[in-house]
Amino acid sequence: MQKTNVSNRWYVVLGATLIQLCLGAIYAWSVFTPILAAEGWSKLQTQVTFTVSLVSFAAVMVWAGRKLTAYGPRKLTFLSGFVLGGGYILAGLIGGTDFWALTLLIGLVGGAGIGLGYVVPIAVCIRWFPDKKGLITGLAVAGFGFGAMGWVKFADSWGQLLPTIGISNTFALYGAVFIVLICLGGIWMVFPPEGWRPANWTAAETAKASGEETNFSSAEMLATPQFYLIFFTFVATASAGLMAIGLMKLYPMEALQAAGYSREAASGIAGTAMGVFYALANGLGRILWGAISDRLGRKRSILIMSATQGLFAIAFTMMAGNEYLLYLGATLIGFNYGGIFSLFPAMTADTFGAKNVGQNYPYVFLAYGTGAIAGPVLGGLLGDMGNFPLAFTICGIACLVSAGCIAVVQPPAKRLAMAA
Repeated sequence: MQKTNVSNRWYVVLGATLIQLCLGAIYAWSVFTPILAAEGWSKLQTQVTFTVSLVSFAAVMVWAGRKLTAYGPRKLTFLSGFVLGGGYILAGLIGGTDFWALTLLIGLVGGAGIGLGYVVPIAVCIRWFPDKKGLITGLAVAGFGFGAMGWVKFADSWGQLLPTIGISNTFALYGAVFIVLICLGGIWMVFPPEGWRPANWTAAETAKASGEETNFSSAEMLATPQFYLIFFTFVATASAGLMAIGLMKLYPMEALQAAGYSREAASGIAGTAMGVFYALANGLGRILWGAISDRLGRKRSILIMSATQGLFAIAFTMMAGNEYLLYLGATLIGFNYGGIFSLFPAMTADTFGAKNVGQNYPYVFLAYGTGAIAGPVLGGLLGDMGNFPLAFTICGIACLVSAGCIAVVQPPAKRLAMAA
């Protein structure tokens, strides 16, 4: 494991931002779906590739968290860059618009690359900023949310990559950029020396009274009903947000054209909704929901976020066909979706103890992979049946139910068999 002095610890934040901006490119998938649909892909197929990427991301992240110490953060980051970038380059060179090739190279391989790198900036930044853990964690994951805006707009209105060089060359170009930026950011992905502390800062570690905080092992956590209530809430809220990401171009384009907009105008409006409003709100939600939860408490914040996300998802069916209401809906859903990445790690620590959160949270995060299957696949299936609104309504109802689930979560009592 590398340990080194960094001349300025804010370089670590810069490196983390570069990495997360690239890893967040998966959220730009919706900008490619209209082209793929025109090439004969069904709506379900466009969501399957997206889903495979997210499931691969969640599964590989568990493995990467375990290997972080053995491999070291810099090597794991470099590996992430080459796997993610390599998947996109190969997709551009040999994948074309073939469903199975893109599902393998962008979905499975690209998702694995994201999973390899996602945990690194969070772990490294917390080590370098023990005095600003909340702020820095929010900033570290915010780049992941903001990344979609740039990649969507460069492919579309800013860079005009799709109309000028085509989808295959855009994939290949993005892959090369990912390798360069992730490896550049990886240069600063090193842990500080053992015992390092910021200048003029003393850790305010006030030991809690014995028994005041109970730490659960992963096996003990998995045996509690609280884990499954939290897990379901994560699944429901992630499903709504991920389905919105996958369909933020296709569904509004249909709704806007039905309302009288031309195809070109509808495409531009839907692209702005995803690439600007949803992406910016997604990034801001990661920071602001964390700050809100420091004041309201994690449980109350998740309850509010889940309940309002349910209402927003249901209302979105009446907003998608109007330009300005679409922007508002994308902002509200994106803001709440971003919040799950700040709220659920803290909820895991609050409920099952902070000591083992590094081992326990990856199991909670598997809810993200489950949501990646449930939301986008549901949206794709119902979209092929011509009923996008029903998909959003179902996800909205699930979020409302999950708000009730989180409301009943209480700190679990730890029952251990006493050895003789």
